Amino acid sequence: MTPEQLITFASVAEHLNISRAALALHLSQPAVSGQLRLLQEEFGEPLYLRDGRGVRLTPTGEQLAAYAARLRDTWREALAFRDALRGLERGTLRIGASTTPASYRLPYLVAAFHRSYPEVKLDTASGNTTDVVAMLGELDIALVEGPVGEQLPADCAVHPWHEDEIVAIAPCGHALVAPLAGDAQQGAASGHAGAGPLRRDLSAFAGLPLVLREDGSGVRQVVERAFARAAVPMRVALEIAGVEGVKEAVRAGMGIGFVSAISMRHEDGALQQIRIEPEPLVRRFSIIVPHAGAASRVTQRFLELCLLDAPHAEAGSTRFPP
Repeated sequence: MTPEQLITFASVAEHLNISRAALALHLSQPAVSGQLRLLQEEFGEPLYLRDGRGVRLTPTGEQLAAYAARLRDTWREALAFRDALRGLERGTLRIGASTTPASYRLPYLVAAFHRSYPEVKLDTASGNTTDVVAMLGELDIALVEGPVGEQLPADCAVHPWHEDEIVAIAPCGHALVAPLAGDAQQGAASGHAGAGPLRRDLSAFAGLPLVLREDGSGVRQVVERAFARAAVPMRVALEIAGVEGVKEAVRAGMGIGFVSAISMRHEDGALQQIRIEPEPLVRRFSIIVPHAGAASRVTQRFLELCLLDAPHAEAGSTRFPP
């Protein structure tokens, strides 16, 4: 017994006529009759009887017809699903994103993708970079910050994405953000006083209490490496999960924090950004595609959208807030 035989029998049971069933199945009448014969041999008793120009089902045939109809309907649904995926009308996309991309870039990407493919279900998961990399087996695509490490599965593809600057943040009344002579010179050079964020060498942070993200955070990895290279000791006053947690702790007076500059674009002025000099703290966001050799069309389209939202995108391409 094969699925094809059962689907053929379902059509015969629906039409109660072998010729009409053959037309519906785009098969010849002898081909349909041959499948029915094999199916009856499998069951060892008649499934239908001739009835004038048509057929009528035996009791055994009526029971089998119920199973065959469900199989045929499932087959049709599978074909419809295949065709929908080819047209990107349906499907599911599982997206993982580390904290900064999840909060400040993913919402715009999801909204743009949904406008183009409203029937695609979007499932998202977030965590720090280490968390997201650990979830790759359950994801179709991931947006991460900082180094992705060398422990990725062999079938992963990694696409460089945005560059992102890490800045220090302090309450506006903090001594570290009091204007220095160099700050005034920077403002004069740019045409007005106070232009842009303040700039400080890492040595200015020696001995100050710091608020850092949790282990596994891409921001924390960048900050720790920079302090180590500069041979500046770190005094960690608080470890806290999430970008907003760092900002709230700084507002509460726990110390100096380090966050992505993108996370400060909607700040109300209670916090002051401080760029690190002489070399800004810069890291790159990356897009990881697990199972890249067998990525779905939905995944490929979302990847294309993400890559349009990149600094090298051509004029006229889809762009999102910097």
